[in-house]
Amino acid sequence: MQLVELPSWSVVTPRRREHITRVTALLDEWARALEVTTTERTAWCDAGRLHDALRDAEEPQLRSLAGRDAGYTLEMLHGPAAAVKLAQEGEARASLLAAIRFHTVGNAAWDRTGRALYMADFLEPGRRFSVGDRAFLAAQVPLDFDGVFRQVVRMRMEHALREGHRLFHETVDLWDSVR
Repeated sequence: MQLVELPSWSVVTPRRREHITRVTALLDEWARALEVTTTERTAWCDAGRLHDALRDAEEPQLRSLAGRDAGYTLEMLHGPAAAVKLAQEGEARASLLAAIRFHTVGNAAWDRTGRALYMADFLEPGRRFSVGDRAFLAAQVPLDFDGVFRQVVRMRMEHALREGHRLFHETVDLWDSVR
C-alpha cells in the first residue's frame, strides 16, 4: 500500500496516515465504480487525503484554527481546523471544505463529496468493529449510495446514543434529513 501524500503542515502518526490512505483508496474505488466526473472524483480523493491531516495536532493549534467550531470536543476539532487551514492555503471548493469540516459530526447540506467521505471514514477496512457488516456496506455503495449513506448515519447515531456521547445539532439535522 503506497501512502498518500499529505501537506507539509499535516500532523499525523504513521497509523493515522495508513487510515487516510485506506479512506482515500475506498473513495477512489467508489468514484470509479459510480463513474463520477473527474472533478468529483478528485474532490472525493482530496477529501479522503485531507480529512485527518491535523488529527494528531496539539490542542492549542486545533482550537486556534477551529475558531467558531472550538466548542467541539478535542477529538472533533481536527476537521474544522483542517478546513480552516486549507482555506488559508487557498482551497476554494466549498463542498470539499464542508466535507472535511463536518466529517465527524455530519452535515445535512452535504453534496455527495461530504456523504462519501462520511461513509468511507466509517467503512474503511482497517477499523476493527463490525468488520463483516461494514465490508458488506462498503461493497454496496456503488449499488445504493443513498441507502448505504442512510444506514451509516443510523449506525453512527446508534453508537453515539449507546455510548452516551453528546449528539451535536449537525448530527441530528443530518439524521432528520435522511430518515
